[in-house]
Amino acid sequence: MDISEKTIQRVANMTFGTVYPMYVTKVEKKGRTKDELDQVIEWLTGYDAKKVQALIKLQTNFKEFFKQANLHPNAHLITGVICGYRIEEIEDPLMKQVRYLDKLVDELAKGRSLEKIFRK
Repeated sequence: MDISEKTIQRVANMTFGTVYPMYVTKVEKKGRTKDELDQVIEWLTGYDAKKVQALIKLQTNFKEFFKQANLHPNAHLITGVICGYRIEEIEDPLMKQVRYLDKLVDELAKGRSLEKIFRK
């Protein structure tokens, strides 16, 4: 999937802390919890809730957020369409990782069980 370089740079420089509250709002509106969101983030990135808060405080951008992350070995099993893009067709590694996170947050908000979200 061809995503413009301008879009990739915009997302890379976006701070995780500006998006995280939107994730929290999205899942809480659907009856899920911030704790569940933090579990999903930890599964994907290896960051526990304390580390997530530290990264937010440091105003870490998505490029650094994912550069420092230990992506789960089963992250490649995250497939489907998110924000109009088929994840498995995204070529840029950072955009793919950001869309992995978006997809997991979306699945949590839609009521999918944590067991299914944590692809095993």
